[in-house]
Amino acid sequence: MISTKGRYALRVMIDLAIHSCDGYVTLREIAERQEISMKYLEQIISLMNKAGFLHSLRGNAGGYRLSRAPEEYTAGDILRASEGSIAPIECLREGNPGCGRSIVCPTRKFWQGYFDVINGYVDSRTLADLVDEAIAAQKQAEEGQAL
Repeated sequence: MISTKGRYALRVMIDLAIHSCDGYVTLREIAERQEISMKYLEQIISLMNKAGFLHSLRGNAGGYRLSRAPEEYTAGDILRASEGSIAPIECLREGNPGCGRSIVCPTRKFWQGYFDVINGYVDSRTLADLVDEAIAAQKQAEEGQAL
């Protein structure tokens, strides 16, 4: 299961992709738009910054912006940076040698296939795709309110 941190990391990166065309975005702006506490947001930003996904600037005009174009990030990149691993079982985590039963495990092949499908999906979706969907959903919500 993807944790709140992973879900929020996707939302934060989408927010930055949408709003950083105006320059650097402050944590306060992101926190207000995404309804995330500053303390939790700081943890997420730290993970994204550590992964090299963000540029930061201190001072009055400071904040954060993406270090690359939205097309260059995948949802998988963001989830792995925030979650550490998205493996469904421990023995499939990167760097884990597996248990002594790996060769004869009756379910390992099933879990590997499941993991391959997950990775294929999250790695096929870019941040730009998620931004497009977010903008379309916002327009649809606004049109629904206007009726």
